[in-house]
Amino acid sequence: MTADDRIHLVVLFGGQSAEHDVSCTTAAHVLAAADPSRYRVTPIGISTDGDWAIADSAAHALTRGAHHLPSRLDPAGTVVSPTAALAEAADTGQRTVVVPLLHGPLGEDGTIQGLLELAGLPYVGSGVLASALSMDKAMAKRVLADAGIPQARYVAFADHQRSPGLPNDLVDRLGLPCFVKPANMGSSVGVSKVHTVEHLRDAIDHALTYDEWVVVEEAVSGREIEVAVLGNTEPEASTPGEIVPGAEFYSYEDKYETDGAQLLIPAPLSASDTERVRELALEVFGLLRCDGLARVDFFLEESSADGAGRGFLCNEVNTMPGFTPISMYPKLWLHSGMPYPELIDRLVELALERASRRRRNTRH
Repeated sequence: MTADDRIHLVVLFGGQSAEHDVSCTTAAHVLAAADPSRYRVTPIGISTDGDWAIADSAAHALTRGAHHLPSRLDPAGTVVSPTAALAEAADTGQRTVVVPLLHGPLGEDGTIQGLLELAGLPYVGSGVLASALSMDKAMAKRVLADAGIPQARYVAFADHQRSPGLPNDLVDRLGLPCFVKPANMGSSVGVSKVHTVEHLRDAIDHALTYDEWVVVEEAVSGREIEVAVLGNTEPEASTPGEIVPGAEFYSYEDKYETDGAQLLIPAPLSASDTERVRELALEVFGLLRCDGLARVDFFLEESSADGAGRGFLCNEVNTMPGFTPISMYPKLWLHSGMPYPELIDRLVELALERASRRRRNTRH
């Protein structure tokens, strides 16, 4: 492939959510692994204030070789408007694919995806609907419940729907301990495991600092099983993996700071359980209309208070999962025989395929 035949990769990273730092780390690994003979890369950082900039330091490091990249990219640089940046990307004379390595609100929730649709640019990952649905745990649960997908018991409510008696009502319905989560957030940001009504009140207040909707779930005594899904109209499911938390639950600190969790790949499951959870992951991927990639997370409840476990319970879907080489999503595909650089190539191919399909369906 000659330099003129290379695909122009526009890598968006950073963002305004609480997962900004995770995105900057992910982007460093993707830039380092992208084959320079196949791709010309433009890194665009988004600050926590929402400013877009050509990430000068990352771009300069790439000219000297991937080994000059830092472990975490700096989103600062030459400030550009989002429209100017995307217009320039679309006018390079090369095939362009945007890689939106943005986690959480204003990145993984359909907002960036809508902007890219308007700009007419192919991009890695799910479209507007799937991104928004999967990001909003309350709405995703409603869609999956309607299709009969097994889930933990939960209650979702908005800030304006709170009442003084709500915490006691939640305990009556879900018991203690239980989990409190912002509806629109990832990486366990804002999540609390609570053991008392008083703690529940505080945890709700804490979750509402991240989103106006809150999900409260029963605490499931079970194993945490994750499946990576890759593809568009004919997706594939990876071998399942298992998370063994190093803390009381798989928290932000456990994921990114203490390195206390164990990742078991493959998950020690029976052949029938392995097949069942892979089938469920593909079903969930399709129900939420995902494209490209997603990580589907489950609990495996093998026993309960009444002695009869409920099996696999879908916990949540992440349409832009952590993507460092030590993250579960790439590790699951590595175990299945797809190295990290090859996984990037496959995601770019899927982005171009989806864009071609969308053009056929929307332009007459």
